[in-house]
Parts: sequence; structure tokens; C-alpha cells
Amino acid sequence: MPNWIRKSLVVFVSILTFGLITPSPSSLYNSGNGDEKKPADERQLPISTELSLEPVAVLDERSDREKVVGKLMEEAEVQSYTKFGSKIKPVIEDEFKLAILPNIEKAINDVTSSFPDEDLSQLTITEMPSPGTSERIFHILKDDQDVIRFHVRRDRPPQEGYWFNFHYHTFQDNFQNHYALGNIYWDKNMPPRWMS
Repeated sequence: MPNWIRKSLVVFVSILTFGLITPSPSSLYNSGNGDEKKPADERQLPISTELSLEPVAVLDERSDREKVVGKLMEEAEVQSYTKFGSKIKPVIEDEFKLAILPNIEKAINDVTSSFPDEDLSQLTITEMPSPGTSERIFHILKDDQDVIRFHVRRDRPPQEGYWFNFHYHTFQDNFQNHYALGNIYWDKNMPPRWMS
């Protein structure tokens, strides 16, 4: 068999099996003109030309809980950026990702940790944040009942300028307490309206 065919077969087999099976390198260099050129351990073994290719299953090791929380987090990020609008988002986006989003994920995990796994698939997220100056970013619902309410409030402590105060409320205390997620400084000037 010509050398170029052997080399092509090696490459072909490697590609088809994602590198898990590769023909022995010595098969590239043996011309097949006689057993004396082959190592002793290969003289007795017939070379099979048939390949048995089975798809390699990719395992997703994340639990159902992690998948649900991951999906909620993707939607939470989208809803948050919708709330910020094109004027606020570019200014606070990086700090929001670093300081607030991880706390939102922790809050979702904490509040839903008491839920059985089968109830997690019923969790949904509201699709439209409140515009203007209202606080609502998004709520997480189960059977159309609020479970967690994520809000952002504009604070203006004296002599400090404007801050965005991110917090949440839960059904566990009938939404009475504020649970802090973090603060992001805006500027001395008043921020634009949400979703502007």
C-alpha cells in the first residue's frame, strides 16, 4: 500500500475517533513487503481494517438544581441589562458582573435550597423590568406566586452622590426585609431613568 494512503488512513482514523484511537506509528513505515521488516510482536497479529466507531457521549455532570439556577441566572442577567438601559449599562456593567451577579446567584440558591428538586422546574422569571424610577429588576415566581423579588434603589447619601442599592425580598418573611446584594456608585449627577 502506498505511503500516502497509510498516512491518510492514520489521519482519518484519528479524526473520526477524536484522537482516542490511533494506529500504531510503525504501520506508517512498514512497506508490507515481508514479515522480516516488521517487529516480532506484529508478525503474528493480523491487522484489522474494520473500524468500530461509536459516538462518545458527553456527560453533563451538573445537577438539575444547578441547571435550573444556571438558566435563571442567564435570564436574570438579561433582565438586569434591560433594566439598566443603554445609558446606565455601559457605566456599571463590569462592576455589576463582579459584585452583584454572584450575590444574586447565592440568593437564588439560598432561597430555593428548601425546595424539592421537582419544584425547581416550575420556577420562572418575570420578563419585563419596571422602567422610570421604580425598583423592580425581576421577580422569580413559582406557580405565579412571587418567591424572590430583586430590586435596585437609587440612594443619595449627603455629600456622596448617587448609589445603586441592589437588594432582594423573599416570600419567607412576606417580603418585609431587605437583603443586601451590594451597592454600585454612579456619580454626583442624577442617573438617567431606568430603561432609557
